[in-house]
This record gives sequence, structure tokens and C-alpha cells, in this order.
Amino acid sequence: MHPDVRHLGTRTPVRPLDERAMTEARQRQAQLTKPAGALGVLEDASVTLCGIQRTCPPRPLERPAVAVFAADHGVHARGVTPWPQEVTASMIENFRAGGAAVNVLARQAGAEVYVVDMGVAADVEADEHVLDRKIRRGTSDLAAGPAMSRDEAVAAIMLGTDVAQQLLAAGHDCLLTGDMGIANTTASAALVAAFTGAEPADVTGRGTGIDDPMHAHKIAIVQVAIERSAVTDDPIETLASLGGFEHAGLVGFVLAGAAAGVPVVLDGLIAGSAALVVQAIEPAALGYCFAGHRSAEPGHRIALQHLGLRPLVDLDLRLGEGTGAALAFPIIEAAGATLREMATFDSAGVARK
Repeated sequence: MHPDVRHLGTRTPVRPLDERAMTEARQRQAQLTKPAGALGVLEDASVTLCGIQRTCPPRPLERPAVAVFAADHGVHARGVTPWPQEVTASMIENFRAGGAAVNVLARQAGAEVYVVDMGVAADVEADEHVLDRKIRRGTSDLAAGPAMSRDEAVAAIMLGTDVAQQLLAAGHDCLLTGDMGIANTTASAALVAAFTGAEPADVTGRGTGIDDPMHAHKIAIVQVAIERSAVTDDPIETLASLGGFEHAGLVGFVLAGAAAGVPVVLDGLIAGSAALVVQAIEPAALGYCFAGHRSAEPGHRIALQHLGLRPLVDLDLRLGEGTGAALAFPIIEAAGATLREMATFDSAGVARK
């Protein structure tokens, strides 16, 4: 565990997954009425669930929650996206009204949606499902200097842990990550480049669908940010230099979920870049994470390779919001159900080969 984790408010250390429960899960998988390995990744997911919950078969996941961490970015002023910054605040109102894609997909998955204002550059009214955790109105321009101070990054991480603990205390048993922030793919690409060593051109995608000249400009901005940033072995310093307030909140959210021993479903590029910070702070936390999907953004593919996580869905999604995590949740719950409910060869009286 990185020494800075003691400052992040999780208090409880992240325990390794329970090997006994996973061994029992593998043994039970071998007894179910199917050829060995026939359910593919569902089998692996069911074993992971048992390790997370420390029991076999795993308990049903009945109250998933999506937390959409929202913030604005100073790098927006560099012209890395054609979308105005005001869209971030407008989308929060869309989430509040239940009209965004993540709301639709969360309803299908039986998940509640919460929005967390980590640093939106506008006034956002808080309510039961829109949580005020604002650090300030957007980060600084990461191409000119650090996006945030180290103290701000630590504060944002701690607020993310607070959100996770609040949702778990309310009875939610699975945490799904979401995000909203115009220009956040630029910050995410910078984080992926910094933590994986990949070239900016290889990790910087088209985000909201920018044209070739703007894409080339965006790559150049990420390159400038990497050259400016003193990338060190301190993940908090790197996060502060290149990330957004929503990235920092997601780091705390994932760490707290893992420390509490609940499954965490990661969304796309923004969550993947935040997970790279988590990996550098506390690698054991990744054991509690499922990669909900593989984004069409090239940086996400590189992040997943570095994290060692296999995506459950690959549909060329690049919307964010938590849409990929919401789509993947029923697959994870289905994996647990197969282990709980399928008959064994002996109980069903089915002959083995």
C-alpha cells in the first residue's frame, strides 16, 4: 500500500480476496451441469464475487448505485472540444430529471443514480440524489501548470470515500462509477500516458467526436502536459498535476468500496484512468473491481491492459456517465446467480462424460 493511503480517509485496509471462498467457487463450477469452462467469463466473475463477499455461493446484489462524479476542467480553454463548458451543469439537471442515457440504463439494471458535484463551474443545487462535494469551480489548465494542488487532490479523494460510505450506509451493495465533465477525456488521456508510459498519440481519442485538426491539437496539449508535469512515483502528485476533481473523487470511491468489501463496477476511460491511480496507491483494491466495458477511446484499452482487467462488454461505447457500468451490472449478477441456482450433475442426475 502506498504510504499516502493513510491520509485518504478509508481507515479500513483493503483485504485480499478470500482464497477459500474462491476455491469453493471453482470446485462448485466444476460440478455444475455444463462442460467445464462453458460459461466463460461468467465463471471467472462468479469466482471473483465469492472472493469479494468471502462466501460461496455469492449473495445476490440487490441495490446497486451509480455515482456520477462531475467536474469541469481548465484545459477546456485550450479548445480541445467543441462543446461548451456549460454542458456539464446542464447534464446534471438532465440526470436529476432522469432523462440521460445512464438513467435509462440504470433503471433497466435496477440501480439508483446519484450525481456528485466535485468541481462544476456553476452553482448546482443539492438534493437527495445530487450531492455537493465541490472543491472549486473547475481545475486549472493542466497544460500550463498543475490542475490542482496536492491538498485539493487529497481532499477530493477523501470526499469520494465519503460518498461511497454514504451509499453503503444507505444499503447499496454494489458501487458503479459514472462521470460527467466536458474536456475530461483530455485529462484522462494525460493520466493514462503518465501511469502507463504510453505515447500521448496512442492514448488520446476523439472524445465527443472531434475532427482531425482538433484531435491533433488535443494530442499536442496532452504532450505538453506530460512534458510539463514532473511524473514521479507519488501517484497523488501525478493525479494533482494532470487529473480532474472527478478523477480524484473516483479514486476515493473505488478505494472505499474495496475497503468495505463490496464489488465496484468501473465504467470507461475516466474510470479507467482513475483506477490507474488506485492501482498505484493500493493494488489490492483492483481485486474488487469489474471492468464494465471497453470504451472506443484508445486510452481505455491501454489502461485496461495495464490494470489487468477484462471488460465484460465491448460495444464501442464512448458516452461515459456510467452507461457501460450499468449495462454490465446484470451480467455480474447473472454470474453470481449461475453459481447459486444451477443444478450440479449429482443433484440433477445428469451423467458426466
